[in-house]
Amino acid sequence: MKVLGGASRASVLTLRKALTDLVNTQSATAAATLANDLFTILSSLTSSIGLRRALTDSARDSSAKSELISNLYGKNLSASAQTLLAQASSLRWSNPGEIADAVENLAVEAATAAAEKNSELEKLENQLFDFARVLKSNPELRQVLNTSADTDANKLSLLDSLVKGKYANSTVELLRKVITLRRGRSIDATLTAYSHYVAARKDRLVAHVKSAVELSDAQLNKLLSALSKQMGRDVHINVEIDPKVLGGMSIRYADDVIDGTIVNRLAEAGRALVS
Repeated sequence: MKVLGGASRASVLTLRKALTDLVNTQSATAAATLANDLFTILSSLTSSIGLRRALTDSARDSSAKSELISNLYGKNLSASAQTLLAQASSLRWSNPGEIADAVENLAVEAATAAAEKNSELEKLENQLFDFARVLKSNPELRQVLNTSADTDANKLSLLDSLVKGKYANSTVELLRKVITLRRGRSIDATLTAYSHYVAARKDRLVAHVKSAVELSDAQLNKLLSALSKQMGRDVHINVEIDPKVLGGMSIRYADDVIDGTIVNRLAEAGRALVS
């Protein structure tokens, strides 16, 4: 996995939250459309260094960037995809290429959200892993899908013959993007990146709770209700019992951490005393 610069990492966190807020209100069809639109934008960014530079130029006015986006995509792409790109162009990036990395992340996460809404998230994750094993065990197939000597159309036809009707539609659609949007990487590296994004989003759908003592059913239900209301969706909870936190609890959900443990409060008090 590519490691983004500090400014880019902060921008990706902002965009992830914006995407989550958006897809939480969308149907599976709308989320899939958003994913396809973001992949279209990714293709443009990948092929045009001029576009990457124009959208990440801090000296360029935000309204000028929005106008550029509108002129490029107009009515061809959803307003939500264009809004996300406009927001991305208003953020700071460590280098122009990393806005494309961020859009790739968002596109895969939107596709993952669509799979979740279609009750295909588990299948998506497992089938991406299965296809990675197929590639590893079949060097000839890997070479055919990696070669630049053949057309994307032929590669997609081969892919369909292998997975269509066997894998979930969500998986097939994402694998098609793995083949056509490798962005200079091998198919193995691209598949690994996509699988990472899928797993990361799935993990962020779970609230990780750390407590000194086991929580009662009433406490769990209250916590579930509060988190679901705050996040606008059903939330799953994993509870880890850790006596070292002394008391209270910490909650990690998506990119947010709420640390109300006694050990953290003591640490904060200690820092306040020496400051």
